[in-house]
Amino acid sequence: MPRALITGITGQDGAYLSALLLEKGYEVFGLLRRSASSEVVGARLHWLGVQDRVRLLDGNLMDLSSLLRVMEEVQPDEVYNLAAQSFVKASWQQPLLTGQVTALGANNLLEAVRLIRPQARFYQASSSEMFGKVEGGAQNERTPFHPRSPYAVSKLYAHWITVNYRESFGLHASSGILFNHESPLRGVEFVTRKITDGAARIRLGLAQTLPMGNLEARRDWGHARDYVRAMWLMLQQPEPGDFVVATGRSASVREFCELAFAHVGLDWRRHVVLDPAFLRPAEVDVLQGDATRAREVLGWRPETSLEELVAEMVEADLRRHRDRMR
Repeated sequence: MPRALITGITGQDGAYLSALLLEKGYEVFGLLRRSASSEVVGARLHWLGVQDRVRLLDGNLMDLSSLLRVMEEVQPDEVYNLAAQSFVKASWQQPLLTGQVTALGANNLLEAVRLIRPQARFYQASSSEMFGKVEGGAQNERTPFHPRSPYAVSKLYAHWITVNYRESFGLHASSGILFNHESPLRGVEFVTRKITDGAARIRLGLAQTLPMGNLEARRDWGHARDYVRAMWLMLQQPEPGDFVVATGRSASVREFCELAFAHVGLDWRRHVVLDPAFLRPAEVDVLQGDATRAREVLGWRPETSLEELVAEMVEADLRRHRDRMR
């Protein structure tokens, strides 16, 4: 039975990846950072019904000694680094924390793998935000990076240190440059869940308006359930590498609003209001991925359309609020 260690296991991607690996017969271990909200950290694992089938171990990406201890205990065959301070807006408010966790945390984990379990296969969750200010055309593995937030800069460090460990120490270390991927498990602070949750609340009479920032920003949105499959496929390859994972379709925040509100029979224009407080200091105007290499090498393709994704998220938020109203 292969063993996998996942950091960020209680997040959206960690929960879906856990479910996928359990289906494939893995023993799944997760690194759990102790916090004051530790009693609710397993909510996403619970949503997918896998909370009792994973083993959570105390550890912290900022504490190399804890990573060495966990690596010794688990002896994983595969290591997935999904942990990060991943909220882009918060990275301007907490740039040093973002750099410590998202950038140096990845470096600490790579060092623990190198020292204790160099034969393990390693996955780094890179981000399309690293592309940042792009000029025309879809982004692929050869597109230059121009990060536009402390989060993106930190992810870029983690990406390149993964490449460096691969080239310097011969680790089977791969990076997935994942474009935006969403689901009902996305945190409500992220724009997609904010929209679907807002549409659900307005439909149920719990709110009247939804304050938003830049409606013209365009993103390539897919389903997290599809994207974790790409992560696993990368670590099954004979040689490591870096892969863009995307649908190839770009849509604006405005279009996402339109889809979500239309699903509940509402006109988004009557409820969405612009609020400058939600504008970013530096915006990434458009991201659209070219996942040709992932298709050709991994045999990966997305299975969920944007319309299906939005409908699934809105329905989940309607259920959540109806349950609370009972």
